Amino acid sequence: MNKLLRQRDTEIWLAARPWLDVRSNDEHTLISYRLGIALLRVHPDVEADIVLPAILLHDVGWKMFSEEKLTLAIGPNAKYPELQRAHEIESVRISRSELERLGMAENYIGRIVAIVDGHDTRPRALSREDALMKDADKLWRFTPHGIACLSDWFETPPKETVAMLESYVTPKLITEAGRTMAQALLANGAATAWVKDTLGLTPTYYAAGAEG
Repeated sequence: MNKLLRQRDTEIWLAARPWLDVRSNDEHTLISYRLGIALLRVHPDVEADIVLPAILLHDVGWKMFSEEKLTLAIGPNAKYPELQRAHEIESVRISRSELERLGMAENYIGRIVAIVDGHDTRPRALSREDALMKDADKLWRFTPHGIACLSDWFETPPKETVAMLESYVTPKLITEAGRTMAQALLANGAATAWVKDTLGLTPTYYAAGAEG
């Protein structure tokens, strides 16, 4: 038995995986999936059968664009920002096709693809399920894997990446649970980024700083 995925989501993951082998989207998706499960534990009344498939499928559309453009499609200095919307459109098309192939009922497919459509570009959540999916997606950025990826893509040291996340991404989180999880992950990210500098402090360094 797979300990990462719910049994009912395994087929969806296997359908999504061939589309996720770009820009670490496979790892991003699995980490976001588990963050989604953590959010659902705080919100047990939200429908997991909508949230979790949406997480597994939300980024499948990035596969349709050349890899050299992918990193340049995101971030403060994006060269191809239009791909944010374009990948959502492709993700909807691919998600619907795969879910229909798996025989999922249309009422579920419609709700799942509605969340996939606009998961990055739509600032407001359509539903509580949409809110959890959006937060799970963004929370990945605060994880060690997310910080490492963003630091590599944007060519920024982890300290700057953590500061960027705190300033620009935290305010976009929708749920209280998501904001709390982000603060915990930020604490870990900041400690990891600064630990070597802090362990290297000496009484002489501290005294000089205090005098200044």
